[in-house]
Amino acid sequence: MIDIHAHVFPRISREEARVLAGAGEPWLREGMMMSGDDDYRPVTPELWDAGARLAAMDRTGVAVQAVSSTPLMFGYDAAPERAADWCDMVNDRILAYCAEDPARLVPLCQVPLQDPGRAADAVTRARAAGHRGVHIGNHVGARNLDDAGVLAFLEHCAREDMPVLVHPWDMMAPERMRGHMLPWLVGMAAETQLGILTLILSGAFERLPGNLRLCFCHGGGSFAFLLGRADNAWRRRDIVRRDSPRPPSAYTGRFHVDSAVFDPRALRLLVDVMGADRVMLGTDFPFPLGEEEPGAVVRACPGLSEAERAAILGGNAARFLGLTESAILA
Repeated sequence: MIDIHAHVFPRISREEARVLAGAGEPWLREGMMMSGDDDYRPVTPELWDAGARLAAMDRTGVAVQAVSSTPLMFGYDAAPERAADWCDMVNDRILAYCAEDPARLVPLCQVPLQDPGRAADAVTRARAAGHRGVHIGNHVGARNLDDAGVLAFLEHCAREDMPVLVHPWDMMAPERMRGHMLPWLVGMAAETQLGILTLILSGAFERLPGNLRLCFCHGGGSFAFLLGRADNAWRRRDIVRRDSPRPPSAYTGRFHVDSAVFDPRALRLLVDVMGADRVMLGTDFPFPLGEEEPGAVVRACPGLSEAERAAILGGNAARFLGLTESAILA
């Protein structure tokens, strides 16, 4: 199994986090993610200890993880020059973490997306240093993925042959989603659908290079379930189809999603909408809302052939990440 969606928070001190100068300043206290002086979330050693992660992977049968930063670490609210320094430091720490077993831990870099030029430079540096992909949020403040600067950055990723993992963060309407983890249960799904639909309905996919590899986390959020609504709106309203020459369902071949939907029936719908070649195992490891038994939902999904299960559990991610069979088996 290859897990496309697994997070890391490498050891970063309070003093090192000050480079972000008030923009969240995330750092790691043993057993606790911190934001400035505030406790943010209790965490387990797998998040910062590569040995503990590899032991967990052994227990659950995961051969390879694509390791991406915890979204709290993006630093998008910081001044661009500070964010660039921060991302370089985080990326170095991720590389050091993955060096514990480079055949099994695949590093994804993060970038100062608030400055697309600096973000592109960060990708080039990270690729040269050994990162195998890029991890970004689904928006930067009020700018969605169809922002001209973000699109230029995605074009750069395509030129660099760097796949892009898109994760929801900084969820909408926090004043209406208080308690019960509603930002994670409702906001993340909505943010992810918003990211996908802005790329489709803006016509961005018509302009982005066809070799761009994009994956949206959490099964693409609400996208698959509400795709019929989007297609219906495209057919009936010219303001919906103004910039998109084809209905939303025509673009499912332009991106991937992970399998983190936690219900075999939901995964069946996701595969029907996206195709078995566009879904990859994703667990959200090592967080409590992640898939506790990696691959269980894929194995329980009705109607999949053995070849389709194998593709979702690992083959699709190997192609997405550009991994060779010899590297996976090493």
